[in-house]
Amino acid sequence: MTEQSDDHHALINDSATRNGSGKMNGNGNGGENGYSEQNIQILEGLEAVRVRPGMYIGATDQRGLHHLIYEVVDNSIDEVMAGFADTIVVTIHADSSVTIEDNGRGIPVEEHHQRPGLSTLEVVMTILHAGGKFGGGGYQISSGLHGVGVSVVNALSEWCQVDVKRDGILYRQRYERGIAVTPLLEVDPVEDDDTGTITSFLPDLTVMESRDYSFEVLAQRFREMAYLNRGLTIALYDERSDREATFYFEGGLVSFVRYLNKNRGRLQSRPVSTTREIDNVKVELAVQYNDSWTTTEFSFANGINTVDGGMHITGFRSALTRSLNDYARKMNFLKEKDSNLTGDDVRQGLTAVLSVKLPNPQFEAQTKAKLNNAEVRPIVEVVTADMLTKYLEETPSEAKFIIEKCLTSARAREAARAARELIQRKNALDTTLPGKLADCSEKHADRCELYLVEGDSAGGSAKQGRDRHFQAILPLRGKILNVERARLDKMLENQEIKNIITAIGVGIGEQFNMARLRYGRIVIMCDADVDGAHIRTLLLTFFYRHMEQLITGGHLYIAQPPLFHIRKGKQVQFVYTDEERDALVDAYKAEHNGKEPEVGRYKGLGEMNPETLWETTMDPEKRTILKVNIEEAIEADKTFNMLMGDEVGPRRRFIESHAKSANLDV
Repeated sequence: MTEQSDDHHALINDSATRNGSGKMNGNGNGGENGYSEQNIQILEGLEAVRVRPGMYIGATDQRGLHHLIYEVVDNSIDEVMAGFADTIVVTIHADSSVTIEDNGRGIPVEEHHQRPGLSTLEVVMTILHAGGKFGGGGYQISSGLHGVGVSVVNALSEWCQVDVKRDGILYRQRYERGIAVTPLLEVDPVEDDDTGTITSFLPDLTVMESRDYSFEVLAQRFREMAYLNRGLTIALYDERSDREATFYFEGGLVSFVRYLNKNRGRLQSRPVSTTREIDNVKVELAVQYNDSWTTTEFSFANGINTVDGGMHITGFRSALTRSLNDYARKMNFLKEKDSNLTGDDVRQGLTAVLSVKLPNPQFEAQTKAKLNNAEVRPIVEVVTADMLTKYLEETPSEAKFIIEKCLTSARAREAARAARELIQRKNALDTTLPGKLADCSEKHADRCELYLVEGDSAGGSAKQGRDRHFQAILPLRGKILNVERARLDKMLENQEIKNIITAIGVGIGEQFNMARLRYGRIVIMCDADVDGAHIRTLLLTFFYRHMEQLITGGHLYIAQPPLFHIRKGKQVQFVYTDEERDALVDAYKAEHNGKEPEVGRYKGLGEMNPETLWETTMDPEKRTILKVNIEEAIEADKTFNMLMGDEVGPRRRFIESHAKSANLDV
């Protein structure tokens, strides 16, 4: 491979054709099919990033916009993990440009030995796969592996400016759409100990869809980074709304676990934690049991949230199960005839955060969602087992509470297994679909929709108004069980939940199988009032805790029925927000000398006739439905626990502050 191959990407024109054997038609010189060497484009430098931005940042929507910030911040985090920085400041300016500043060593500025005539800064900013993370001694531990992060940000920015404070001088260079437009300039002298990098950029709207940053999403990400890097101060300032947040956690992962368990009853007075390094692998772990029946586990490798786990989380789970079984038998909680506790038994009610930092992480695919380093598993097992063995022996009263909870989980598991088997036997023997489900005639899941409808009245209107070919209706009677506070066996005794599980078809727990999904879209349709919001939250909690793959797979939606209808003579207009209603009323009054139009408020779906429900809420050509996404799993876990947990105060404050945006009648 030549050096040049890093900077050039070839794209084949989509108009190329193939014959039935899969071979290219024509003789290679154009011919009649119009496919020749002229159809092969070579994209120079960062041009490939601008043509295919999704390959580098995932998307060009708000997620991709945030990813641009994360790429720059991750470089600063690498300086923190290397021990050369302790402060990062992120500022969103009024013009939607962003500045990220750290007090690290500063990007090197001297001429690069492989690119004569170019400064190292310009190489880093303009050439893909150029960085200090390829074994050159720049970083022993880093989150970036491919050297594409900051150059991609530069390529996707209308302009980008980098200031480097290094060796007593402030250096500056400016770029536009990835191309340097000024030489490297020496701007001002600075103190010798004043070092760092300041990167400012304005996302390019010819590539990106918007500059609509979410303060909340960014703040949650930076909070997470501060937990993972004890002693780091990371600040976020938003000049658009005059908001700010600063995160610093001396407790590290212990503070993280306390944050996650904030609205739960704790079985331990404080999280048990450890930090240890073996064979250049640093392991940090904090765990705490609570009185819920949900498992909250988050794992990280070099600061990256490994959402699909990997060898480090496998090692932790193995050691946790073995350590608790050994202790339970040693203390005679488990008799000789008793079966061992399973992994599920010991993790119910557990909140755990695991972070490993290692020199050469191997991730599964570009998404870095799973850590594949096999050598990490035994190291984490040793660290976990040593921590738990010491804790259990030194704290027998808390250890007893934990083991008793695990034994209760084991009994609940057996009861739940029996309940699942009963549901499966019933499904196998009974061809009648559950409850009041009105199924559709289409049998291809990707073309079918299931509406979960609040109440029999609304269910009746939905059944009459739907398109029977592809839309199925399952009315729900009352509020389903709050699964956040219920054991699995109790949950499976709830008739409404059993109906939902059976109708969707994928099963639950160990029998969960996405291949059996009966509907490509599952749509929650509730009234736009407090009770409707509560039912919707109960359903979302159920899906998040027990069928999360439906959410991550893009199968779960929320219907958006209108709040008002405005009658203008014989014409009726449906309105979905208070602001839209007020604007239409004001416009009508201006046209009719102050006369008020007739405005009606829909208190419930049952008030709509079938034709109106179809036209406003169910017709794919006209409706608005919201896809449910899990942008930040950590914040989602905390929010669901807060909304459905035992603590009333935090829930009341949340509802009061979000009532308007959630369309609640409070």
